[in-house]
Amino acid sequence: MTNNAVPMSMSRTVQTRLVLPPDTNNHNSIFGGRVLAYIDEIAAITAMKHAKGLVVTASIDSVDFLSAAHVGDILEIESIVSSTGRSSMEVYVRVISRNIGTGEEKLTTESFVTMVAIDDEGKPKPVPAIYPETDAEKRLFETGPARREHRKQKRALPH
Repeated sequence: MTNNAVPMSMSRTVQTRLVLPPDTNNHNSIFGGRVLAYIDEIAAITAMKHAKGLVVTASIDSVDFLSAAHVGDILEIESIVSSTGRSSMEVYVRVISRNIGTGEEKLTTESFVTMVAIDDEGKPKPVPAIYPETDAEKRLFETGPARREHRKQKRALPH
């Protein structure tokens, strides 16, 4: 842990949304693109809290759609900075859907997003390191270097 490291929990962000008919497709389930927009927004808020400033999305590294959310479901979207580089932050986002009638909860989506802190001129700026406090945070934190290496290898592939 470095001197300027902050607890991962300082960046934790939670949003609650209701799935409405305009958010859904012909199956009455939420559009994947709508969920992606929610993920990008909460990842940016989470990264801004950590960086104490402006950020930009560098990549949406993975998105796993695990189950559908339907009209009337409540979405709980939670995110946390799970790893940091010099100016980059990996943000873990999970979306849980809750059927208000039955109380059933399902993990709907999991995602990792890379955000970069920028200064007023749009140049990358340093961010504080992080440290985990809970077992769940430790698992995310400890697996961060492997995800970073995977991203690095993907960027090295010819396009």
